[in-house]
Amino acid sequence: MLLLLSSQLLFVSKKLLPIPKIPYFTRTTSTMSINLQSHAFAGNPIRSKTPNSNDPFSPTSSLESLKTRLLDNTHRQQQQHSSSSPDFKVLPFRKGRPLASSCPGETAPLWHLAWISLADCKTLLENSGAELREESLVYLGSRSEDDVVYWAIDVSADSSLVSDLGSRQCCFVELRTLMVATDWADEWAMGELAVAGHARALLEWHNLSRFCGHCGEKTIPREAGSRKQCSNALCNKRIYPRVDPVVIMLVVDRENDRVLLSRQSRFVPRMWSCLAGFIEPGESLEEAVRRETREETGIEVGEVVYHSSQPWPVGPNSMPCQLMVGFFAYAKSLEINVDKKELEDAQWHTREDVKKALTFAEYKKAQITAAAKVEQMCKGVEKGQSLAADFNVESGELAPMFIPGPFAIAHHLISSWFYQDGPGGVQFRKESSSNSMSNL
Repeated sequence: MLLLLSSQLLFVSKKLLPIPKIPYFTRTTSTMSINLQSHAFAGNPIRSKTPNSNDPFSPTSSLESLKTRLLDNTHRQQQQHSSSSPDFKVLPFRKGRPLASSCPGETAPLWHLAWISLADCKTLLENSGAELREESLVYLGSRSEDDVVYWAIDVSADSSLVSDLGSRQCCFVELRTLMVATDWADEWAMGELAVAGHARALLEWHNLSRFCGHCGEKTIPREAGSRKQCSNALCNKRIYPRVDPVVIMLVVDRENDRVLLSRQSRFVPRMWSCLAGFIEPGESLEEAVRRETREETGIEVGEVVYHSSQPWPVGPNSMPCQLMVGFFAYAKSLEINVDKKELEDAQWHTREDVKKALTFAEYKKAQITAAAKVEQMCKGVEKGQSLAADFNVESGELAPMFIPGPFAIAHHLISSWFYQDGPGGVQFRKESSSNSMSNL
């Protein structure tokens, strides 16, 4: 599908970002197990490949083509270039929000990233009094079979673009809002979300690394924005995108068939989730799981078993690329002593409690509602209104508790534990293995 809006500004194609099938579903009479081959924000279909100077789609070659095209003054010259070299598409961001649009779907509107051509990006910026420079664009990756190279750009300083793009029914939407609005059964939509997450993480890192942490001089983008370098020749430090690793763990009481769930004050009412915490320097993943659990709840943990990991680019701007590393952690003690500075509460929950949380959580309803709101925003109906705060409430009004939606690794840790003995459920190893540490 090719959607052309206002002189072919907006390019959208469902053939643009195909990825392998992601989810499948296991249903019982009252609950639903959602098992992903790839978590939300993972499985990026245009992930950057290893640089190769002979590859026209590599960061180095793409940057050289970009420099040439930015020097062109006519659309005809750019068309000539595109016939012999990759096409370029650009995804604008404003204050961490990607440009998105919406189109009708079978049961709900479908959001999609609003890619624009390099020529249109240049024209839009020039109309707002700004200049498109090569260092403004960050290389995202490519799909050589489509002859396209994808870029991202931060246009936060150009407020006039909001009305220009709004007139074309495009809108800058919070990534967390798009996350909830994404149909996790739609492989193309999950690919769009992964691309947007990768782009946001890179752009936020660029904003945070404008100066060298060693000497304080300005930094210069290198390798099409995949790294930076200090402009001070005496310093010349190389700076690479940061990753903030976070352990997230479901603490399990084997003897009583319970799990430990917690609440933070920032959570919406009735939502419970897994414990989580940042890894400290010189600390292993298993040590971080045990330390965080002990510090926050007083529970001693023995065996730690890896489950999966998930990029999480929807955290605070100061932490642009969190990597959630998920574990099952098996309790050695059961008495809870909550650190009120970290948590509002923590409690043991039975399998029946978790079943009710999965039963009453109306994740699909929340997805449809969020998608409809994105459509309204793109049409200008709710322009200026922040909707993100509403989108964590995935449950019905009468649910006694609920857990995060299928876009979060916490959901899959909890549902994996619940379905461990059910048909089609995710199996995980309880016993010690070469990949888990024995009780200390």
